[in-house]
Amino acid sequence: MQVLQVQLEVGPDPAEVGRARRWARTRLAGSGIGEDEPIADALILIVSELVTNAVVHTGSSAVLRIQLPPASPPGAPCAGPAGTVRVEVADGSACPPRPRHAEGEDTNGRGLELVDGLADRWGWEPAGAGKRIWCELDRCAPPDAPEETEYAAPAAYQVV
Repeated sequence: MQVLQVQLEVGPDPAEVGRARRWARTRLAGSGIGEDEPIADALILIVSELVTNAVVHTGSSAVLRIQLPPASPPGAPCAGPAGTVRVEVADGSACPPRPRHAEGEDTNGRGLELVDGLADRWGWEPAGAGKRIWCELDRCAPPDAPEETEYAAPAAYQVV
């Protein structure tokens, strides 16, 4: 099985977050993940949150990596790593991520909470002098799961 890994260097400027989102969207389109698939929006939101955290909280450059599974034929079951998309953001700060809980009108503190709600798995690890935050989303449901998996923001973040 061949997994496609792509990466983008991100500068320490908040404007880079938008560039990272656009770049990720084009990579997903080229991988066979359709923009109408629920996982596509979840991945773009995760990219946005992780890159924002790296740029805002470290003030340094970062590297965004996305590992994409090979495209599956329509209707083909897939399980395990073949159906998993992995997003990683590595930065130069050795400080571990600190999940917070935002209250009411707070404008910060929701990023890792969103990642936790959208990703199937996530974590972090030391990487050189800094760290790498990673998350994985399973594109295909296991054979005994319902046909389509919804990736929706937690109720507190949904627009009504």
